[in-house]
Amino acid sequence: MNIHQISVFLENRTGQLAEITKLLAESNVDIRAISIAETADYGLARMIVDDSHKASTILLQHGDILSMTPVWAVEVPDRPGGLSELLAVLADAHVDVEYMYSLFAHKDDHAYMVMRISDEPKFISTLGDRQIKIMTKAELDLK
Repeated sequence: MNIHQISVFLENRTGQLAEITKLLAESNVDIRAISIAETADYGLARMIVDDSHKASTILLQHGDILSMTPVWAVEVPDRPGGLSELLAVLADAHVDVEYMYSLFAHKDDHAYMVMRISDEPKFISTLGDRQIKIMTKAELDLK
């Protein structure tokens, strides 16, 4: 099952990311993962939060421009080579990883990677064939 990522477009000005994270904190929204990208003209904050509906409502009311994107969270052994093994499985199946970043959480010697991928059906069947766990919202305590 995929999860919801919030992508917020940021002006290139000092303090905007601090404003957004403070706004979410004041609303008791927990950021579980964040990735920041930038260009000369704007920045992009990709986030996984515990309540994507609440967070997106708050950010839109604040006047932020955002989008919601389905992404996947995959369990990865938290040891040297764990991520490499997962990426090799996807490469062998010709599944392109468009981007990825990690969740803050770790549990039982596992880390979790957030991925945007090119071919969802192939991704799901490839990981299922290899018994690689795709995390659910409930398992990650997301609403």
